[in-house]
Amino acid sequence: MEEETMAVKLLIVDDEQDVREFASNFFRKRKIDVSTASSAEEAIKKVASEQPQIVFLDIKMAGTDGIEALRRIRELNKQIKVIMITGRDDDEAKQKTNELGAYGFIHKPLELDELEKIVMKIL
Repeated sequence: MEEETMAVKLLIVDDEQDVREFASNFFRKRKIDVSTASSAEEAIKKVASEQPQIVFLDIKMAGTDGIEALRRIRELNKQIKVIMITGRDDDEAKQKTNELGAYGFIHKPLELDELEKIVMKIL
């Protein structure tokens, strides 16, 4: 008998391939439907087409940054839980993302138990 998969879709957005692979492999092993994006532009397209319930979104990316991506994701769907990812302490960015409705804020290097706790709390 096959294990049931959780009915949640997750999108991981980071311009670092290692981060995307690390996090996506972790969630796939837990039977969670995961897709990835390497840029804000790609993420916005995937949010529109795939309708994920949860997005892990890096703040600092080339081109459109995570703050602008969050703003555009909110225009598409206010129900998506967006967790911002950052490699540094930036109170201004944290304040902006909170104002835009970010669900949470986590720091790199990503810790698997922290990612899992956030997702389980949302579910």
